[in-house]
Amino acid sequence: MNVVVVESPAKAKTINKYLGPGYKVLASFGHVRDLPAKDGSVLPDQDFEMSWEVDPASQKRMKEIADAVKASDGLFLATDPDREGEAISWHVLDLLRKKKVLGDKPVKRVVFNAITKKAVLDAMADPRDIDIPLVDAYLARRALDYLVGFNLSPVLWRKLPGARSAGRVQSVSLRLVCDRESEIERFVSEEYWNISALLKTPRGDDFEAKLVSADGKRLQGRSVKTGDDANRLKALLEGATYTVDTVEAKPVKRNPGPPFTTSTLQQAASSRMGFGASRTMQVAQRLYEGIDIGGETVGLITYMRTDGVQMAPEAIDAARSAIGDQFGARYVPEKARFYSTKAKNAQEAHEAIRPTDFSRTPDQVKKYLDADQLRLYELVWKRGIASQMASAEIERTTVEILAENKGEKAGLRAVGSVIRFDGFIAAYTDQKEDGEQSEDGDEDGRLPQINAREALAKQKINASQHFTEPPPRYSEASLIKKMEELGIGRPSTYAATLKTLSDREYIIVDKRKLVPHSRGRLVTAFLESFFTKYVEYDFTADLEEKLDRISAGELDWKQVLRDFWKDFFAQIEDTKELRVTNVLDALNEVLAPLVFPTREDGSDPRICQVCGTGNLSLKLGKYGAFVGCSNYPECNFTRQLNSDGAEAEAAALNEPKALGADPHTGEELTLRSGRFGPYIQRGDGKEAKRSSLPKGWKPEDIDHEKALALINLPRDIGKHPESGKMISAGLGRYGPFLLHDGGYANLESIEDVFSIGLNRAVTVIAEKKASPGRGRSSTPAALKELGDHPDGGAITVRDGKYGPYVNWGKVNATIPKAQAPDTVTLDEALVLIAERIAKTGTGSNGKPVKAKKAAAPKKTTKAASADGETKAKAKPKAAAKPKAAAKPKTAAKAKAAPKAKKAES
Repeated sequence: MNVVVVESPAKAKTINKYLGPGYKVLASFGHVRDLPAKDGSVLPDQDFEMSWEVDPASQKRMKEIADAVKASDGLFLATDPDREGEAISWHVLDLLRKKKVLGDKPVKRVVFNAITKKAVLDAMADPRDIDIPLVDAYLARRALDYLVGFNLSPVLWRKLPGARSAGRVQSVSLRLVCDRESEIERFVSEEYWNISALLKTPRGDDFEAKLVSADGKRLQGRSVKTGDDANRLKALLEGATYTVDTVEAKPVKRNPGPPFTTSTLQQAASSRMGFGASRTMQVAQRLYEGIDIGGETVGLITYMRTDGVQMAPEAIDAARSAIGDQFGARYVPEKARFYSTKAKNAQEAHEAIRPTDFSRTPDQVKKYLDADQLRLYELVWKRGIASQMASAEIERTTVEILAENKGEKAGLRAVGSVIRFDGFIAAYTDQKEDGEQSEDGDEDGRLPQINAREALAKQKINASQHFTEPPPRYSEASLIKKMEELGIGRPSTYAATLKTLSDREYIIVDKRKLVPHSRGRLVTAFLESFFTKYVEYDFTADLEEKLDRISAGELDWKQVLRDFWKDFFAQIEDTKELRVTNVLDALNEVLAPLVFPTREDGSDPRICQVCGTGNLSLKLGKYGAFVGCSNYPECNFTRQLNSDGAEAEAAALNEPKALGADPHTGEELTLRSGRFGPYIQRGDGKEAKRSSLPKGWKPEDIDHEKALALINLPRDIGKHPESGKMISAGLGRYGPFLLHDGGYANLESIEDVFSIGLNRAVTVIAEKKASPGRGRSSTPAALKELGDHPDGGAITVRDGKYGPYVNWGKVNATIPKAQAPDTVTLDEALVLIAERIAKTGTGSNGKPVKAKKAAAPKKTTKAASADGETKAKAKPKAAAKPKAAAKPKTAAKAKAAPKAKKAES
């Protein structure tokens, strides 16, 4: 019997069926060990010695693997076919050797790009040894991410309170978003006019032609700058006669694009289906690992972390055969198509993402897939098959028209296109990403019959005013595309990097656009000012290239680390003498448009509007940065930095907005803004009562009625009919509530606080008493059933008082904040449950388990996951605050990284 180690239990189950009784397939559940998030995990002074830690959940899995290997004939390491998968195999092998269970048993590494019976059996028949250069590249990347995160993040904590973390790839990706925001702020809109004529042919057909030349000069897209110029040209065309000068019909061929890479799949899923990068990868993972198709579990797509654009020869042959069957012989080109990537530093070590079997059409598998799986599979199938189809044949017609008016001449042009043969378009059409131009430029429709030298009748002249627009904010998809173009990150890191930026609240996703939070802009400005080199795009891309050369065996991984650490450590040391005032001065200049937005009245935006003499400047507080007056405490003006960089309204400028008087006290109600957001205040001085606006309430919507209701909370509803004690409704730290006889009951919404009546309040309190553990019901209803746990018992997704969670018996594991509960898969749930058991030491029956006696699980950071390509082991946790402003260690000390509870890679 041979033992085969894979990463996920779903994959293990599928592969076990393929291999039969002579094999035992076990899952590692991703990484089995990682660098502990503490000092000394990487020691530069000891030639970058790395200390690894196995958490309790992985200890249990490794024991199962070790026990199986001890009784086996040999070991096959079949983790994913990439650098991260190679590293997992290396970790497993290293731990087994330390347990001394291998003896002289043969150990082989096998890789397969698709989970089909043929691919798995072919891989098992052609094993190899572990690729040590690939492992070295992983070690170098992991060490770099650790050294950057655990040295740079504490500098931020000391010099920029409120900042969460920094990371090697994360910070450069954040800079892209912030640089785009700065472009938008600096953008000056320009006026321009478009002029066109609606003309009629002698046959009575209308069409539109655009003005392209006048006064003997060619007009570019924005040549007509003013309304006066537009009116002059419009007058010329109004009285002109029109003659067709030339008609040119030109055949054009349009070729298909290559099959999907990780980046292009994420872009297409975003633009077509609105999927985020993480959601795309979760669905793709399920399609890769296998779906039950009529009693047989089979992988539907190839490995989904790749930057390669080629398909295997046998896949190309299968695609061409399927094209003939599905579309007809004319759609099969004479020769197969071959592609090469344009992305910087692309490794192209694997195939593009394609269906494992092109004859398995979306219609055939529709009944076996859920909605998301079907949509993504259909996208992959269509793009893959289109990549080998014939070119589309398009006839583009260009009509040049001469307009004459009393000796003045102007030229107009009409362009139209007709698809003569749809070719690959029959299967797949490219869809432009937000803010990008379409592949063909103008979206031209079809023109009517137009003949050269014939006269045309004028119907109408249109002159429309336009203004240039700033570049669009990045979406997840367009940011990933830009990262790929620059050579920043790798296919397996894109989604994790974006998730980290969102979790750290460095960016906000607003209508699918990435808006930098003020916190993110501060961090970027700080790094650009004092760590310029390490957020440069070329530097990061060059480092990625060195990691790729390590993979190819061309560079020594420790020498790459030595070269990096020498300069990086010196930069960290230089910040010791950096004073907070120096930081603020630099940030005031770099972020001037954000900190000192232009005022409508033209006054100096750096002078306090409240006292009129103080200078405004960034200030640093416990909870981050804000704008304050230099005359503090005489002038207590403060203003938050808005996440979108726009100037706040009157309330945000700390200029009290009068809302009327409280009829009960006669005191004035005002809307104000402080460091913690907008609030209502009644009266003045120390005795004034204040109440923050509830979540979802906008300052511009606050009127006298709402302000009065809010400031007078808690609201007495009435006396309880049994106890005779008052029931009150109010807003607290954890949301809206009812208070009765010292006990609390949650309300569903803020509106309930102001509208709930006595009868309903009594019912809510009674329900709370009946089920005190969970408010109104002892166990929330299941939102989604995921399947059964390997040890028995159903696993479900539920929504509780503190958010969505995964439930297995008496084990409840919180779902990460950034993940939608309906996207959680069974594999992800198993990992969350295992981590929860390791942390609490109790199983599904509520009784203690042995894992409780093991060492406490390490605090793996998502930051390290993002840049280090850590997979299933990454555990989302709240950002921890450092106990003290620790100083970076010197190179002579044994431990290189300063103390930190949390860091970013």
